[in-house]
Amino acid sequence: MKAIKRRENIAGYLFMLPSLLFFFGFVIFPMGMCLFNSFFNYTMTDFSFAGLANYQELIADPIFHKALVNTVIIVVVSVPVTCIFSLWVASIIYKMHDRYTSLFRCIFYLPVVTGSVAVTVVWKWMFNPYTGVLNYVFKSLGIITKNINWLGDPNYALGCIILILLTTSVGQPIVLYVSALSNVDHSLVEAAEVDGATNLQCFWKIKWPQIMPTTLYILVITTINSFQCFALIQLLTSGGPNNATQTIMYYIYYEAFKLNRYGYGSAMGIVLAAIIAIFSAMQFRLAKSDNG
Repeated sequence: MKAIKRRENIAGYLFMLPSLLFFFGFVIFPMGMCLFNSFFNYTMTDFSFAGLANYQELIADPIFHKALVNTVIIVVVSVPVTCIFSLWVASIIYKMHDRYTSLFRCIFYLPVVTGSVAVTVVWKWMFNPYTGVLNYVFKSLGIITKNINWLGDPNYALGCIILILLTTSVGQPIVLYVSALSNVDHSLVEAAEVDGATNLQCFWKIKWPQIMPTTLYILVITTINSFQCFALIQLLTSGGPNNATQTIMYYIYYEAFKLNRYGYGSAMGIVLAAIIAIFSAMQFRLAKSDNG
């Protein structure tokens, strides 16, 4: 019996081996190297021990402070809006005929599979201050009287980035919520309705606890993706104007791969990883308290 169990364990570990090798080779090892490099002055011409100098520079770096604030704003705005909007849409379309449910899932998921470059090019044309459709529509409706440089004005640039991020982030949560709502035990909902429960009571007392694991997954994934917002910044604003759209991810790229300050970039990467871990832990704790 022990021999059979041992063979089963060995077979299981062998099946896991490719994934484990990939995980350690492309996740754990790079994280270790990033932590190691963060304690060095690592440039194209220098590799000397710096101790905590990179982290001390981070504390005094005003651009990093701006990038941190912008990143937190993106996360705080985009994550709740994405989850609430996705749940609202999913709660409407999951009740439809399968044909229409599939159609709407495809429509909302299309920006996800289209690719960030193609989506960004379309939005860049829409935000164009001279020939963009957004200025044309708003002027036609009388909302504005003159063209606005949406991506070149610090008052609008970050909001535009958040709007684009939302359009590319709701696809997967909607698909997941439709699946989760379809798997809710509807016999409990019908019994509650017979007892006189309202739609809001049925959702909050019956559906919400059953879709909580899906919600937690969506919260964590959306938070991580929002913290790692990079492609939109690089293709649209490069952190401008005047660092109005600077994010930690883009600042890491700028310092490490444009200025060749790999040690400083690694220090920012460690700080970003710690912030993401803290936010994720908070979400797990809140979800656990809701279930309790």
